[in-house]
Amino acid sequence: MSIELGNGINLEVMPSKKYKTTRILIRFSARHSEKTAAARTLLTSLLETNSLNYPTQNELSTRLAELYGAGFGVSVAKKGNIHQINVGMSLVNGAYVGEDHLFDDAVAFLQEILFAPNIKAGAFDEKTFVTEKENLIAYLKSMKEDKQTFASLRLQELFFQNSPDQKVPSFGTVPTTEDLTAEKLVAVYQQMMTEDHIDIFVIGDVTPEQVRKSFAQLPFEKTARAKPEIFFTQKHSNIINEQVEYDQVTQAKLNLAYQMETYYGDTDRFALLVFNGLFGGFPHSKLFMNVREKESLAYYASSSFDSFRGMLKVQTGIDQEKRAAVLHLINEQLESLRKGEISTEELAQTKAMLKNQFLLSLDNPQALIENAYLDLWLPQTKVSEEAFLKGIDAVTIEAVKKMALSVELKAIYCLERSAS
Repeated sequence: MSIELGNGINLEVMPSKKYKTTRILIRFSARHSEKTAAARTLLTSLLETNSLNYPTQNELSTRLAELYGAGFGVSVAKKGNIHQINVGMSLVNGAYVGEDHLFDDAVAFLQEILFAPNIKAGAFDEKTFVTEKENLIAYLKSMKEDKQTFASLRLQELFFQNSPDQKVPSFGTVPTTEDLTAEKLVAVYQQMMTEDHIDIFVIGDVTPEQVRKSFAQLPFEKTARAKPEIFFTQKHSNIINEQVEYDQVTQAKLNLAYQMETYYGDTDRFALLVFNGLFGGFPHSKLFMNVREKESLAYYASSSFDSFRGMLKVQTGIDQEKRAAVLHLINEQLESLRKGEISTEELAQTKAMLKNQFLLSLDNPQALIENAYLDLWLPQTKVSEEAFLKGIDAVTIEAVKKMALSVELKAIYCLERSAS
């Protein structure tokens, strides 16, 4: 049930007796920018650590323990052009512990976090700010130690090299983090509270009216809230960008990025799902079976896609001496799909696994929340459970061929061991 609490503030209540816990998510959505990603990420750490009335992490944790061990966290994410700040909470249903007011107490806690942050004299608490800023910088620097993640981020930079915003991940960069001050973060906080589009999701054994009453009391300002375009479309180019970097790695990382024409909600979205499953999305896929298993040319090989930015990605871990052979073999797998070299068994297995994934997601509260978010932002893309399953079943080998032909290689990134 959708309830409008104000301009740009939506409440989505999803009553269900399946769960003994209630999941609350307050999502602030703004346009993703290289200039604000790090600031918004640091802001989540400050909001998660303490508040004006719970000035230490211990006091905040004690309050959560009083709420029967409620789970709480603040994080960032990115979807297309959208940067999200997610304030999440999970708590036991009050009926199970004889506390009918537990949900209201949880909303009051969230009100404390959002409307009474640890700000004094126009700046966030200096001690908390310095600690969390140091933690974020250390985390960002440590990403280079996770070679698989590092290579994935570098491929993204290469693929989106002409888009300063899309090159930058949701959590920002070290240089933009280093420039932040406790005063600057207050302005970022105020901008989030007054300009971001807000979607509130509640899933559990609740009644819409009870939830509405609780959240209607939150003193959000009545302001004009932006709702940016969610999809990012990259300009077409005939250039394939290549980059090789060197580090002390035990296995090389060879990653490829292809430009796609299919976006979330398009009529051929089901063909994209089946194509990716056959290409590198499942253990029976061509990349896994032929590059990793049959030829033993990779320690891992998989594909995935981002249908909000038009990007298909292949990730492999290889012996660097075999880079040319692996590149050739990856291309062979794509060409095989372009020729329709797909057995009836492969097609049926892929469809069965996609349908099973979908059905399992219907029992996952977070997956249901993500679907509800997209239904709110992109109502024209909404499909029923039956329509989704039929859409997968209807995909033909010809449709997979067409999808395979539509993707174009645009970036090749390799992280190798240096000769020295």
